Amino acid sequence: MILARILGGDRGAAMLERYREVRSGSEALAAPLSAEDCQIQSMPDVSPTKWHLAHTSWFFETFLLTPRLQNYVPFDPAYAVLFNSYYVGVGERHPRAQRGLLSRPSLDDVRAYRRHVDAAMARLIEIGGGECAELIELGLQHEQQHQELILMDIKHVLSCNPTDPVFAPSAAAPLEPPPPRAWWQHPGGLCAIGHDGRDDTAGAFAFDNEGPRHRIWLEPYRIANALVTAGDYIAFIEDGGYRRPELWLSDGFATAQNEGWQAPLYWRREEAGWSQFTLGGRTAVHPDEPVLHVSYYEADAFARWSRCRLPTEAEWEVAVAAGGPRQVERIAWQWTSSPYVAYPGFKPSPGAVGEYNGKFMINQMVLRGGSSATPTGHARLTYRNFFPPGARWMFAGIRLAADPD
Repeated sequence: MILARILGGDRGAAMLERYREVRSGSEALAAPLSAEDCQIQSMPDVSPTKWHLAHTSWFFETFLLTPRLQNYVPFDPAYAVLFNSYYVGVGERHPRAQRGLLSRPSLDDVRAYRRHVDAAMARLIEIGGGECAELIELGLQHEQQHQELILMDIKHVLSCNPTDPVFAPSAAAPLEPPPPRAWWQHPGGLCAIGHDGRDDTAGAFAFDNEGPRHRIWLEPYRIANALVTAGDYIAFIEDGGYRRPELWLSDGFATAQNEGWQAPLYWRREEAGWSQFTLGGRTAVHPDEPVLHVSYYEADAFARWSRCRLPTEAEWEVAVAAGGPRQVERIAWQWTSSPYVAYPGFKPSPGAVGEYNGKFMINQMVLRGGSSATPTGHARLTYRNFFPPGARWMFAGIRLAADPD
């Protein structure tokens, strides 16, 4: 697995500082929430905030402290099962869809668990963290992924409350004006994508699924400078986009019909126009803001309606590496038309930690970029996010591509 090298003069001090910074970020996200908020699981794909706080600690306890810190005593042996996510090689797991039923341990117990793990990790780093620096960094990157999941999941949880509760008032702040509409042209040819394991490719860290770097042939193409806006998407809705099967993949149209989709997730038609639920409460949909919370099926249907298509992940990466499109990060993950499969030469790491990415390479589509919920510095050029084509609760938007005129 391609992982970061911890740099700096005092490696142990730098590592501990980074560890504490990331871990405190999770606590900060949970701070505005009540114990009741942290308990709810609003659908099977959502995990309670309390579970996220515990699972990220479970990762450090399972893969670092138990095997590497002499005389380490687990906080509670039951947590090995309760907070295992999908690591079959580690042992038994509590059913994913039943995480919201875990009223015990309490939120206070979970926070005590985090303190227990943090104290032990500080000892591990002080006595020899450099020997396991790559695994520590993987654990921190894993926690940053769960920080975005905390925001995704609590947004869905709070959206189910008819009082439209506010998570963070600042989340309703208006976005910057969109860039001018334009197409960026690429001549095609033999290109290279993926992380090559060096710090100068796309940052020091990369998950194993981001490599190896390899060559790929691209035909000439165009890619949109800006993301699709809510105003664009409203035009699609008003033109009967959700009622026109010719625009949709068969499975997508069936899903939209069965689930009653008529607009992006969290949108609601009001007398005065469309509103949306946000982490800052319910607000009006502004036509110039990028559309969010659409599935791959919706993104693909919108692209067909626009007489365009979605970019492949290779087209996306090559264009962004060349400085072409704007609105790349900090707004919305962008659907690509690429299925989530292994790059040529991909090999997962040995042992249970190798279950991290490779075993999910089926029935998923790749998204690129990063969203407003992605921790600062976590996303990068080669990052491959992935979700099933019908998923909508992540912060996903649309960037169009097309063949040359």
